[in-house]
Amino acid sequence: MTRLRFKEIEHKFVVPAMFDRGAFRQALAQLGPTRHEVLRVRDRYFVTEGGQARGYVLRHRHDRELHELTLKSVVGDAEVRDEVNLALRPDDQDAVVDAFVGAQHVVWQGTLWKDLEVWHFADCEVVHYVATTNDRATCCVEFEAVHQASLDEALAVLSRYEGATGFAEATRTRASLVDLMWPGVLDQLRGRLGA
Repeated sequence: MTRLRFKEIEHKFVVPAMFDRGAFRQALAQLGPTRHEVLRVRDRYFVTEGGQARGYVLRHRHDRELHELTLKSVVGDAEVRDEVNLALRPDDQDAVVDAFVGAQHVVWQGTLWKDLEVWHFADCEVVHYVATTNDRATCCVEFEAVHQASLDEALAVLSRYEGATGFAEATRTRASLVDLMWPGVLDQLRGRLGA
């Protein structure tokens, strides 16, 4: 598990606004989630000079469950990428995060909101969400493998949950959420890195 400790392994599917969430919820309920919740999440994304040079974005997430600062690598396919999460105090840390990120020379930033529903399982987190910015919205379903010892095990977990919920034959997107919400922003980083 140490090998995958700082890796995010997930499949993301863009779904229509009229996606049948009722059938999706029912399929997931039959799998026996350990927890289910509905949340509104604010994500602030930053590209710094260091991130531009080394191929990562920073995300500041704050909701009633989590408050964290995350580093995510920029890759050509978001199926497997680096992800390092730093837990923050539960109170408002915006000024601290702004000062920390600002010291790294921000070259781009964007904020989005997610209205999400998440199902937690011992080996997977499944999420349906609607992400919005001031001028764009997208609906997605994500399957993220958790607590596996190898990439093969993680991909098998994703396959199992996708099959159980009707996504086995669906085409996943290779794009990250930043790519979907702000097309073109990360292209320059990928070009520099050959990703």
